Amino acid sequence: MTKNIAIFFWTVVIGIIMTATSAFAAQTKPIKLTYSIFFPPNHAQTKAAMDWVKEIERRTHNRVQISVFPGGTLTKAPQCYDGVVKGISDLGFSLFAYTRGRFPVMAAVDLPMGYTSGEMASNVAEAFAKTFKPKELDDVKVLYLHAHGPGLLHTKKPVRRLEDLKGMKIRATGLSAKIVTALGGVPVAMPQGDTYDALKKGVVEGTFGPMEVLKGWKQAEVIKYTTECYSVGYTTTFFVVMNLDKWNALPPDIKKIFDEVSAKYTDIHGKVWDRTDQEGRKYTLSLGNKIIPLSDKESARWRKAAQPVIDDYIAHTPNGKKYVQKIRELMKKYSK
Repeated sequence: MTKNIAIFFWTVVIGIIMTATSAFAAQTKPIKLTYSIFFPPNHAQTKAAMDWVKEIERRTHNRVQISVFPGGTLTKAPQCYDGVVKGISDLGFSLFAYTRGRFPVMAAVDLPMGYTSGEMASNVAEAFAKTFKPKELDDVKVLYLHAHGPGLLHTKKPVRRLEDLKGMKIRATGLSAKIVTALGGVPVAMPQGDTYDALKKGVVEGTFGPMEVLKGWKQAEVIKYTTECYSVGYTTTFFVVMNLDKWNALPPDIKKIFDEVSAKYTDIHGKVWDRTDQEGRKYTLSLGNKIIPLSDKESARWRKAAQPVIDDYIAHTPNGKKYVQKIRELMKKYSK
């Protein structure tokens, strides 16, 4: 009888040890995630994203390990968001404008409001999303948002007045396509990665984008002029999101680290946008390209021409007026 009790006792002890060992092994097994980024590997925004990855891995003591796929090698920019929703990638970094019409609330941030810096635009985008918590983002975990500096006009021939832009084929995405139309141009939708060849081959005669694209995407090599149309300076909102099931499966302490690290990176990316805008300016000038400032009078003409884009958004978007008013408040708050 005593022998049987001893056998039973040790069987229970061994079972407990094995269960504990298995549980410990499960806890120590690294959480491996994939991250799709559409920017090329050497782009400053990819490098900023990689800093985020390294900080997550360091703060979690490598309990989280993230494999990064830059240059759209896992999912192309327009498919990145859906790729995260469907689990093709666990994390994704792209922009809302590539799926025009799907994110009507967040589209408000991209209106031609006259942004003055990437840091301002990034903080506006993040604060706007946190204020309204759009249902259109409920199918992912939003880690953080950021946005580029003022979108300007870069062309193969000079544009000094609105009349110079009439009929020109201009690469544009999302709401910037409406801006091109309002200013008299002809918008041509295409991803940023295709723009260099399109400009080189004459498929388009210009592009709207921040100064950053002139160096970061080498577009200064295939344009000759930049028109400083700051009065209609728009932005484009970028997202860093996680698959919802993957997020929900994370331990609470890991979630906390993700939130704490992500909270810093809206501003970090914004500062990177501003730094690379300056680098783009220097690069285009070094190639002999010209930068064309607009007079106050001409700037006012551009602003007036683009105003219907804002009015149309307000008229056709529920709560559109409230969204635009909030953006103006946030722009004032984050202006320097």
